[in-house]
Amino acid sequence: MSREFNEMDQQIFNKLAPELSGNTMSASGHNYPYILRPISHKIAESAEDFRNRLDKLDTTELDYLVQLAMEGKEDIRSLEEEDIESFMEMVEAKLSTEKMKELKAKLGMA
Repeated sequence: MSREFNEMDQQIFNKLAPELSGNTMSASGHNYPYILRPISHKIAESAEDFRNRLDKLDTTELDYLVQLAMEGKEDIRSLEEEDIESFMEMVEAKLSTEKMKELKAKLGMA
């Protein structure tokens, strides 16, 4: 699946990976299809680093990522195991337990 990053995607990606200066291309020259996967697998140096990056997101941005995940446009299940946990914990803390449960159910992770 291929999707072009819109302005909101770009804003979130830049906030999570400021060291890339807006570059959303993989080393092989393809645009990243997802926001979180490259952060989880290539950019964050550890689970703690991933969590700290996620923590920079405001509730609107986090909710946007949840909506993308629910629509199948953001791939949460392919993140590193600890990063999935961090994302779910962040959703629960910043949005709601209900939203986290809804997302887990949608992803078949309940």
